Amino acid sequence: MDIYFSPLACSLASRITLYETSQAATFHRVDTKTGKTASGDDYRAINPKNLVPALRTDDGAVLTENAAILPYLADRRPDAGLAPTGFARYQLQQWLSFIGSELHKWVFTPLLSPTLSAESKAVAKDAAASRLAYLNDHLTGRDWLLDDFSVADAYLAAVLNWNQAVKLDFSPYPAIQAYQARLMTRPAVQKAMGEEFALYQAA
Repeated sequence: MDIYFSPLACSLASRITLYETSQAATFHRVDTKTGKTASGDDYRAINPKNLVPALRTDDGAVLTENAAILPYLADRRPDAGLAPTGFARYQLQQWLSFIGSELHKWVFTPLLSPTLSAESKAVAKDAAASRLAYLNDHLTGRDWLLDDFSVADAYLAAVLNWNQAVKLDFSPYPAIQAYQARLMTRPAVQKAMGEEFALYQAA
């Protein structure tokens, strides 16, 4: 199994999930500016969208998008409990969708963009307030997004980590701050973030 990633991008969630479930994969670093892997392969031949992550199975089938890749990885190791069944599975999908559309794309992608105008970034900051308040309310009095740690938490760990770069004020959201601290007590999260931070710094 191959995982295509860029350091500290949302593909970090796949690395966290692999470590949480003790699965092995070959990691291929991608430069989305050039569309090449570290070995010089054309990444667009694997994922024409030129975005990470992508997953290629041993049979050569390719998956893209966190909402597909993360449940796939979890379902390969159901004993780890990172993707529940029954109604909770739809709640998992709800959170993967919220993280992907409301936080990742609507808030952090604009704020991280080097080309968007100050006005566009101001819109994203305004949008952040209601979304972070919603997340903070949900996390108040609970450890994880669902009853137990899931792949949605792995995705949220990657996205919230970007606040180190964009510097949103998280002080009005104590449950989110506590959640981030709790995430960093998990060995898989520590290992994945440490490895990718080192790769990011070495670039």
